[in-house]
Amino acid sequence: MAINHEIIFAGRSNVGKSSLIKRLTGRSVKTGRRPGVTRKPTHITFRDLLITDLPGYGFLHGVPDVVQERIKNSIVHYIEDNCDRILCAVQVIDANVFCDIVDRWSERGEMPVDIELFEFLSDLDIDTVIAANKMDLVTDRDDALDQIVERFDFLPPWKQWIDTIAPVSAKKGDVSQLAVLVRSRLHRIGRDNLFGQFRTV
Repeated sequence: MAINHEIIFAGRSNVGKSSLIKRLTGRSVKTGRRPGVTRKPTHITFRDLLITDLPGYGFLHGVPDVVQERIKNSIVHYIEDNCDRILCAVQVIDANVFCDIVDRWSERGEMPVDIELFEFLSDLDIDTVIAANKMDLVTDRDDALDQIVERFDFLPPWKQWIDTIAPVSAKKGDVSQLAVLVRSRLHRIGRDNLFGQFRTV
């Protein structure tokens, strides 16, 4: 069967992309034993819908800079080559450390790669959902989410953006808000028949 639609999961290494996919779909994607090992997209197919787990990007301990740059370029090329069929992107972040990482990059006068990715997806008109994972490690949920949306140049409070950001915890199995947002994207293209693949509990 031809692939007509695709949902991509993108994010830094070790933010929980693969775990979220498993929680949402009940199916596993192949992963490496350590961050930076998986260097090609991995896929799950549901009829004409493709779920893609992109390699993690950003600093990878023990991985040469040239390899890290190659991984980043391969992600960019994959998204560009398939943007016409990408229904939405799920950009996964580690809510517990996201702001610290972004601020460190900004203080050096550099564009944080997470923000760069979000803007890249926006430039391609790809509907993007931010999955703020590892919320179980966050002390003040609302304050953390307010700070996160600010880093993405959205005006807080974060609850104004509940169609764009989903607080989740793959470890605890709390992915219902993300499932709702993914389902809403499927509904827009009349593919309610695929709802069952995305668990809300």
